[in-house]
Amino acid sequence: MATVFRWAAAVLAGLATLVGVVGVVLHYSTSSARLPVLAASAASYMMIGSVLGAVVFALLRYRVATAVALLIVVAAVWIQAPRYVGESAGGGGDVLTVMQANVLFGEADPATVVSEVEERRVDLLTVSELTPEAVDAFAREGLDRVLPYHFMVPEPGAAGTGIWSRFPLSDEVEYDGFVMNQVSATAEVPGTGPVAVYAFHPVPPVYDTQVWADELSRLHGILESAPASGPVVAGADFNATYDHAQYRAMLTGRLRDTAEQVGAGLLFTYPTDKRIPPLVGIDQILVAGGRATSVETVTLPGSDHRAVVAQIQLDRSPR
Repeated sequence: MATVFRWAAAVLAGLATLVGVVGVVLHYSTSSARLPVLAASAASYMMIGSVLGAVVFALLRYRVATAVALLIVVAAVWIQAPRYVGESAGGGGDVLTVMQANVLFGEADPATVVSEVEERRVDLLTVSELTPEAVDAFAREGLDRVLPYHFMVPEPGAAGTGIWSRFPLSDEVEYDGFVMNQVSATAEVPGTGPVAVYAFHPVPPVYDTQVWADELSRLHGILESAPASGPVVAGADFNATYDHAQYRAMLTGRLRDTAEQVGAGLLFTYPTDKRIPPLVGIDQILVAGGRATSVETVTLPGSDHRAVVAQIQLDRSPR
């Protein structure tokens, strides 16, 4: 009986370690095939399997297997650590509060959205799934009083996108050739100057993973072409997690993930309309020319996403 138990435990540990290996591989995979893209959303969970494998192999005193499992654990820690460690302080300039909200076909409670904007003194708001009805509801709740400047391209369903700002906006752009609306504008921030603001919403990978990968790549190109002379802020439902290499490609230049900057760890934002807690983080705020000092998520009744709010200290403007 003891032999059977050890054999079963070893098989379990081997399978758990293998799952951990798959998680690490998916984290680095650049494939746009449907299965690896969808599976990569769970890569962080898969990596936990290596911990279980290492513990069980150690208890069984299988030294070689334990060492192999520990190597996968080290790889997983190496991958996950930046999300929890954070970056050194920087900035020194003005502080902006930025909020990204997916309002689920415009059905998020408008009073809650406006209340969060007011209470948190949000300076820039980017909105995904913005409908004409939501625009009217926000106006009735006083959003235009709090953030009087806006550029929006609302549409029925999920395609609409918008930007609200405490500061005057100019250079408004709607980018062609995407399934959903992608927009940008320039906010003139007193004491800082122009800040490029982007609101994005690429298609989810369940739509078509090839289109999803292409849109992320094109959005990366748009962000790379932002003026290098000033700060950049991008709020989006990227429909991608940190474990998608296509998303992390956006962080290879000037741009940084604000949650990673502060070491916020895994910020789960989706889905919030199920009986279980949200499982993945696909809503992010990116920044160039500044550093986040805090990032948190906010519940929006009526939406299937949590909003993300980041306080960002911009780099000091040259005098």
